[in-house]
Order: sequence, then C-alpha cells, then structure tokens
Amino acid sequence: NAPVKNSTAEEGKSQFMVGKSAGIKEVYQQIKTIAPTNYSVIIYGESGTGKEVVAKTIHGYSDRKNKPFVALDCGTLSKELAASEMFGHVKGSFTGALSDKEGLFETANGGTLFLDEVANLPMDVQVALLRVIQERKFKRVGGNKESTADVRILVASNENLKDAYCAGKFREDLYHRFNEFSIHIPPLRSRTEDIPIFAKFFLDQTAAELNKNLDGFEEEVMQLFLEYNWPGNLREFRNVIRRAALLTTGGLISKNALPWEIVSGPGPESAAPVATVMERNTAPVAALKDAAAFA
Repeated sequence: NAPVKNSTAEEGKSQFMVGKSAGIKEVYQQIKTIAPTNYSVIIYGESGTGKEVVAKTIHGYSDRKNKPFVALDCGTLSKELAASEMFGHVKGSFTGALSDKEGLFETANGGTLFLDEVANLPMDVQVALLRVIQERKFKRVGGNKESTADVRILVASNENLKDAYCAGKFREDLYHRFNEFSIHIPPLRSRTEDIPIFAKFFLDQTAAELNKNLDGFEEEVMQLFLEYNWPGNLREFRNVIRRAALLTTGGLISKNALPWEIVSGPGPESAAPVATVMERNTAPVAALKDAAAFA
C-alpha cells in the first residue's frame, strides 16, 4: 500500500512550540498569514525538517480545519500507483484492481491534500494533476464518470521545483500552479539557539512515553548537540534523544548514551540549503507572538 496518512488539524497545531531563532519565527509568521487563504503552497526543506508538520499546521489554521488532511509520499510511488492513489480506480482497470477504490481527491474533499516529494511524480501523473487543478474535476483510473474536487493542495520538496522544471523533471505549468506561495524551513544547524529548547521538548515527550524520570542533560552533552551538524535535522535529533533516554538509568543524559556520530565530532557539512537557490516570498506580514514551529 502507498504511504497515505489522514490526520487531524489539532495534530499539526499541537506540534508547534516556542523557539528563539529568527528563521523559524519567519516560518511561523508565514504560516499564520497564508493559512486562511486557499492558496497552494510549496514547502521547501531538507529531509527531517518537518515539512509535513508545517502542512498540517497550515491546514489547522485554515477554514478547512474540520475537514480531512490527507498526506501522500510521492517519492515511493510507481506511475500506476500514483494515479490510482490520487484519483482512485474502477474494478478491472489494471492488473490487481479487484474492486473500485476511492482516490485521495475524494478522501480529502473539502479539506487539504499534502503531496510530499512532489518532484518525483511521473510526468503522466503531473499532466493529470494539472487538469484537476485547472478544472477542479477528475476521473478515476479506468472510469468515465467525472467528479468534482474541492481540495486545497500543499506540496513539499527538498529540491527547488524551478530547477526541476528547468532540468526537464517537472512541468513548468504545474510549478506555476503550485507556486502561489512558498515557505522555506531552515535546517537545524542554522537554528542553534533552538537546540536546547527542542532537546527538552523531545526529552519530556520520551520520558512520558517510557514512564521514566529524566532531569535533563549533562553540560558536555548539550555542547555536543550544539557542535553537531544534524544532517537528519529534527527527525535525527528526536531519534538521538529517544535512544539516549532509553539507555539512561540515572537522572541526566550522559555522553555515554549518545551514538558515535555525535560523540566523534561535527562531521561533514550537509548540502547547501535550498534557500540559497530558491525564490523567497518577501510580502510583509504582521508581527505575531514570539513563537516558532516544531518544523
């Protein structure tokens, strides 16, 4: 089965937390500004930065918040499966189609459809998707009946979609349809002032899950966190703390509970952030509370 997820609005909003870095405050301001509209949004960010969390939060602050939020990982789908997952299919339309199936445009009707790693969609599926966006109508694979689509589309990519269409990997007209607004999530290595905040956040979560009393981190551990480059961003950070919490028997997380890559040093720099090559939104937004996203 394809990696499809249906989530609630509150789930996205609940993963927000206070932070200090200017970059993530800007992301939060952009979310609050764009959420009430029906604009399509491209969410850029490296792997593990939390693109889906941002998408859920946009949905959670929108007028569609009481309707479904449905996510699809486009990076793992074949051409046949991608079309079937998005538009549905009728029985017998292809080998293995043993019954009629509802597609995500039907499942997400009235709500939000989030397409992760959208640059990986096959060209044929991109053409069909463009038609749905333009006409707000679609047909199931192998079917003749047209259905109406009332869905807001949010997409995510770890590569610049403008570069992708220039390289012939993505349709230019589809890019312009999606690019009504764009948000860039900064990598964790550029948000060092947020690292202690996220460390406590993840530790508190994990301690509750494991039913353990954990008081915090030894000073040396926090210094290692600040020096490490975090190529896997917040996903990696969360996993490191979950592992350390499991191995810790005392009150404080020590260096001995950390994986070797953290202890051995900062390591090589990750690839340049997509912010250096992408177009940024510069529309002014109203000043908001001192908050930032768990992104």
